[in-house]
Amino acid sequence: MDSSTLPENRLGAPARRLNPGLLALALGGFGIGLTEFVIAGLLTDVADALHVTVPTAGALIWGYALAVVVGAFTVTAVLSRRPPKAALLVLLALFVAGNALTALAPGFGVAMLGRTVTALCHGGFFGIGAVVAGDLVTPERKASAIAVMFGGLTLSNVLGVPFGTFVGQQLGWRSAFWIISALGMLAIAGVAALVPRLPAPPPAPGNQFAVLYRRQVVVSILLTMMVFGGVFGAFIYVQPLVTRVTGYSDGSVPWLLVLFGIGLFVGNFVGGWAADRDLTWTLRALSVLLPIVLIGYGLLAAWRIPVALLLVVMGLVGFAATPALQLRVMRFAHDAPTMASAANIAAFNLGNAIASAIGAATIALGLGWRSPVWVGAAMALIGTVLVFTNSHGEPQ
Repeated sequence: MDSSTLPENRLGAPARRLNPGLLALALGGFGIGLTEFVIAGLLTDVADALHVTVPTAGALIWGYALAVVVGAFTVTAVLSRRPPKAALLVLLALFVAGNALTALAPGFGVAMLGRTVTALCHGGFFGIGAVVAGDLVTPERKASAIAVMFGGLTLSNVLGVPFGTFVGQQLGWRSAFWIISALGMLAIAGVAALVPRLPAPPPAPGNQFAVLYRRQVVVSILLTMMVFGGVFGAFIYVQPLVTRVTGYSDGSVPWLLVLFGIGLFVGNFVGGWAADRDLTWTLRALSVLLPIVLIGYGLLAAWRIPVALLLVVMGLVGFAATPALQLRVMRFAHDAPTMASAANIAAFNLGNAIASAIGAATIALGLGWRSPVWVGAAMALIGTVLVFTNSHGEPQ
């Protein structure tokens, strides 16, 4: 079939041709994801350079996650009525400034401020970006378009820790944040050149936060918290689990992280493809598979090859839900999708933080290195119940 005969989206582009604006959004997502994850491979170097303990430096990670939640509601509320392209450019400019501030930080307080500024952009960029991505394609390809944007985030998972470790060893930890700032500048250029000017969203009737009180929007947000709390609650303590239970060496951990990241990357696109075909079926299937994979991961934690394989599958199944979850909340909040989309991004981070805290508590209680996996499996099972008890009347 000639491309001229393909159905067109509202911007006039053939439906099956990848809109270049999606690549610009993916580049921004890659940079923001890299900012979040790169610090994990640099934590000891950062702590030494800023003259704080490693647990104190850890606030640069969990503090970032909490700031994402705050920014998803506050910054998004301020920018949601501006033309989307202008809002994205403002967010990326703040992203560059925050990373530059982190790179220049003379002490821990300034570094924390830089991380906070960057995190405040996170929810707004993905929230507004998801809506823009959906507007660049025909309605039946919205989930796949969202998957392209989140592809940048998943790729940052694959490269983030190895990249951070390499740069930290070769050039110093500050260089990583200068490189990320440069990526942010490239993303600004890409969005300016490739993302079309879309009109500002029409004012939602009443309070724009009112959409967050709708039952199915609340269900969508809770579902996101449970699914990603399940995945990352099981994953975040992977290093002590695979070294102390499975028997891998410390040198093997980065490669195991890469395996998990590959699963995330592939699962994101598979999930987008499936959600475009049947959103309800996709969520049901993934909500059943995820706890099964997590339980298998816990039960087989002492076996090297199964653990390596299950890390790939865990990333694949867990992140395959991302486009579907984002599309679900946007459909139930069709008159105010930007705020609901940003709130859903906040739910990703809040679920991770809750699962991490509970997992840490189970370890502190002496329940063993597998205990966070059981926490993750329990949260995933709650997600399964939510899917099957709330899918009636779901928009298709």
